[in-house]
Amino acid sequence: MLSYDSPVSMKTMKTQNPTSPATMSNGHQNIPPSPKVVRLPTPALSNGVQTNGAVSINGPKPEKERHIWLVTGPAGCGKSTVAKYLATVLNLPYIEGDEYHPQANIDKMSAGIPLTDADRWDWLTALRQASLNELNNGKDGVVLTCSALKRKYRDVIRVAPYFMPRLHLHFIYLDASEELILQRVLARKNHYMGANMVHSQFDILERPTPDETDVLTIGVDRPLEAVMGDALDRVLDTMDKIQTEAR
Repeated sequence: MLSYDSPVSMKTMKTQNPTSPATMSNGHQNIPPSPKVVRLPTPALSNGVQTNGAVSINGPKPEKERHIWLVTGPAGCGKSTVAKYLATVLNLPYIEGDEYHPQANIDKMSAGIPLTDADRWDWLTALRQASLNELNNGKDGVVLTCSALKRKYRDVIRVAPYFMPRLHLHFIYLDASEELILQRVLARKNHYMGANMVHSQFDILERPTPDETDVLTIGVDRPLEAVMGDALDRVLDTMDKIQTEAR
């Protein structure tokens, strides 16, 4: 939870309305003096919130910072493992992106047919809405998985902060070579994403570019424990930075 210094409020004294034309003297309108502004001492407003010029001592607190942590990358890069670890340590809800694919998408992938952009739009918007639902239910954040292979897929999720003040969206991109991913997928069993789909994913993969400043890139060509630890460190550092800037 973040804490904020209370805003310094202003109390404006009421003044009379300007004199009407009917009461002009010598052809000149009497102009009332400028309103006097009195700055109240900060300690007296420790719980105050200014609303339309008035001070509410027990008013609502400022909106808190909230976060969406979206773990991305091609199938087999370890998205689910890393995301579940982060959700557990941070005590946040976890959303598995694969569970939001419509059956038609699953059938296509199981048959070795790559998904098209059209197949993904409803899936991406459903994931975005599921994340917002968790936050609307009072959660401080949410961790989810989504391959988000193209920039325009990531842009669909980037719309989320427009629906909620002080919401920060972060992508954690798990970077790996096609050869490493192929080895991992071949070792998996009972998963609809077969090895024949790996190449199609890398065909359309658009790795995040430097101007995508909301992306944390983490290499996964090392032990899983190191990847999870690195991801957690990067997440905590990012939250500390945002908390500091919000004060």
